Amino acid sequence: MSAGGDLQERGPLAEEDAARANLYALIGRLFYDAPDSILLAQLRRGEGEPSGSSQPLDQAWSALRDACGSAYPVVVKQEYDTLFIGVGRSEVTPYTTHYLKGHSPEQHLVRLRERLGSLGLGRRDAAYEMEDHVSGLCDVMRVLIEEGHALSEQMQFFNEFVYPCVKPFCDAVGTATSAVFYRHVAQFLGAFLEVERQAFEMIEPGG
Repeated sequence: MSAGGDLQERGPLAEEDAARANLYALIGRLFYDAPDSILLAQLRRGEGEPSGSSQPLDQAWSALRDACGSAYPVVVKQEYDTLFIGVGRSEVTPYTTHYLKGHSPEQHLVRLRERLGSLGLGRRDAAYEMEDHVSGLCDVMRVLIEEGHALSEQMQFFNEFVYPCVKPFCDAVGTATSAVFYRHVAQFLGAFLEVERQAFEMIEPGG
C-alpha cells in the first residue's frame, strides 16, 4: 500500500514513530484474523513491546502477554469467529461506522473513501472487507506514519475516522460475553488510542 498527500521529507523513521507504526500493524493483524501459534509466542516473549508508554498501556500490554501465555490457537480462532464473524450475525461488528453517533454511516463511509483517495490509498481488489474495518483503519495509520505524513495529517485522520469509532468498538468487545482473549486485545487498543489522542493534543497548529 502506498500513500500520497502531504508527505514530509523522507528520512530514517524516528524510533517513536517506528514503535507507533508497529503497534498499529500488530493491532490490525490481531483484528484481521485470530493469531496463530507463532504470533502468540512472539507476543508472550514481549516482541514489539511498547516503549516510553503510559502506565495504562503498560498494564494492558502485560495483561495481553499473560493472555497469550495461556491461549490455544484453536480456541482463540473460535472466539474470533464467534465475536466478529458469527453465523448470520456477529456478536460484535468490526465495521466502525456502526459505532458513530449522530452521523449517517453511509455518508461517513463516503467521506472515508474520499479521504483515502486523497491519500492515494484504497481497498485492494482481493479484499472483501469494507474500508471502515478496524484493521483497515489501523493499517491506514501505519501507512501515514511510515510514509512520513505530517503529524497534523495523521491527527486529522485519527480524529475523524479512528478515535470516534474505534474507541466504542473497544468498549463493545470489552463487554461481549464471548470475549476472553479479545477482551485483552481491545483493552490494549483502547489504551493505545488514549496515548495517541493525548499526544496529538500536544501538537501545535501547523505541526
